Amino acid sequence: MPTEYSVEFKRKVIQRYEKGESIKELSQEFHIAQSTIYHWRKLFCSIQTSQHTYTPKEFDVLSRKLEKMEHEVEIIRLSGFLAKVPLRRKLEVLEKIYHENQQFSVHELCEALGVARGTFYNHIFRRVDRSKREEEQAELMLRIQQIFDDSQQRFGAEKIRTILAQNGMKVSAKRISAIMQELDLRSIRSDAKKQYKKRQQYAKRNLLEREFVAERPNQIWVSDITYFRVNNYWVYLCIILDLYARRIVGYRVSRNASTNLVTATFRNAYQERGKPKNLTFHSDRGKQYTSAGFTLLLQKNGVKQSFSATGRPHDNAVAETFFATFKKKEAYRREYTSEQSFFKSVEQYIQFYNEVRPHQTLKYQTPQAFEEKYYASFIENGCSNSVMK
Repeated sequence: MPTEYSVEFKRKVIQRYEKGESIKELSQEFHIAQSTIYHWRKLFCSIQTSQHTYTPKEFDVLSRKLEKMEHEVEIIRLSGFLAKVPLRRKLEVLEKIYHENQQFSVHELCEALGVARGTFYNHIFRRVDRSKREEEQAELMLRIQQIFDDSQQRFGAEKIRTILAQNGMKVSAKRISAIMQELDLRSIRSDAKKQYKKRQQYAKRNLLEREFVAERPNQIWVSDITYFRVNNYWVYLCIILDLYARRIVGYRVSRNASTNLVTATFRNAYQERGKPKNLTFHSDRGKQYTSAGFTLLLQKNGVKQSFSATGRPHDNAVAETFFATFKKKEAYRREYTSEQSFFKSVEQYIQFYNEVRPHQTLKYQTPQAFEEKYYASFIENGCSNSVMK
């Protein structure tokens, strides 16, 4: 007769999974089939976004609503109706909504009807008493926008100049180019194929698939950014954690959650760890991690990049768990008076975490001791440092 498990027991098992324990470990400890725990995961795993935490049921409802809205938008796009609406009519409609409903940003309004923001701003801020030159400029901007839209964003300044000339308007390509720059119109680039391949190459691969296990130090690093309020401003903490020993190998505090925060943290850790080879770097899809600068930095150092799926914080559960523990055990217990006091707290906690705190995943060894044990085994076997890296 199959064993009946209480809802409370199932939740406790999944809570341990969310804190970083693998399904395989939980299956062995409780003598439960892995497929059963996978099923419980679907039922009880919470899904956390930047603003809310959802139950699986609530998230499914939201997903269905989102899918329905995406289908509706796609139907409107495929119908081609918007493309047939004159630009002047679009601008009139957007202007009415802009003045009567403040909940939508200009970016949202323009994106909804496919109108460039520059064109929209030019429309709503134009003066009645503008000069003849300004009137001509406004008309020319509308014509250029229309030709650009009709070409499905393919035409550059020279082709638009040719079409205008065919319709009796003689305008230099230089003037058209300046207008296109003002309206933020960018034709398809000559290196589009190269850019496409580059995007495909680093198109958000998840190389871990929630298997947070490494066979050696410096094989897989995971990283994330969190924030904390100090006085009247936010400070941001970026950490890099080595999956093998769950050791923090790099961290940095800043008032700006910029790409520089991530690149500086990585550079320091990479240098201090001896520029390891065959390294995989895993993170979420935050703009700091997907930026061209950071991606290029990893590529130059031969580091493979891995990403969590969108809206799936559990794809980076180990880093998320560290932050949750840090805030509960340290940050929420302190009163910080400055960025420096917060940094000092981070520094002391990470030293405690690495060198003093036993880790359940490591069979209650500290990250430092667990890593040192690995290297000691190489020394005993007469292996060189280069092999150890």
